Amino acid sequence: MPNVQTLTTPQGRQLAYHQTAGMGAGVIFLGGYRSDMGGTKAIALEAWAKAQGRAFLRFDYGGQGQSSGDFNALGIGDWLNDARAALDLTQGPQVLVGSSMGGWLALLLARACPDRIAGLIGIAAAPDFTEDSLLPSLTVAERAAMDRVGLIKRPSAYSDGPYIFTQRLIDQGRANLVLRAPLVLPFPTRFLQGTDDTDVPVAVAQQLFDHASGPDIRLTLVKGADHRFSTPACLALIEANLTEILA
Repeated sequence: MPNVQTLTTPQGRQLAYHQTAGMGAGVIFLGGYRSDMGGTKAIALEAWAKAQGRAFLRFDYGGQGQSSGDFNALGIGDWLNDARAALDLTQGPQVLVGSSMGGWLALLLARACPDRIAGLIGIAAAPDFTEDSLLPSLTVAERAAMDRVGLIKRPSAYSDGPYIFTQRLIDQGRANLVLRAPLVLPFPTRFLQGTDDTDVPVAVAQQLFDHASGPDIRLTLVKGADHRFSTPACLALIEANLTEILA
């Protein structure tokens, strides 16, 4: 991957990132759980931003992609710190585009730094998934394993190896919930959700839409789209929403 740079976070992690210069409000892409900045959406949006002459930033959280750190020793709070360090690379207002877990982190970042945020797009956003989805789904055997070794493994449809979920992930998730207290989003906000998403159900998108408050919040359902939300039509929809927010 050309032109990869690194930054050192206040916590000492080396984060890999790719930054494109441009005019006006910039765009930051926040990927999902165990994804990296080389994913389809990140690359497509970078190409869109270049064509628009728009500043763009994509990066890998600690323990993921080309960044340093032990993935199994990190959690939501750690990756929020990484996102804040990435935001500090930019100047002026930014539009956050968060996919799945990145949607949760985008909401947390916007809550922490609202003055830096010009808009937000959540793609199959998964706020509070550790508390509302992962924990209730644990089997008796998985709960015992979590108590015994502090992690469980599950097959993944998105990678060769299993997904690993840790007690640290759950604990840090509980400390960073966004659906239990008022969530004010005082900037244009778009939630995009596929109806065939088996990882983040439509009900989650509806709950987030109902819970958040702000002057310009919209939820768009795409019939037949899955969790990847990466078909040409889905990518075009993301780009159209970015164009609208940045207009």
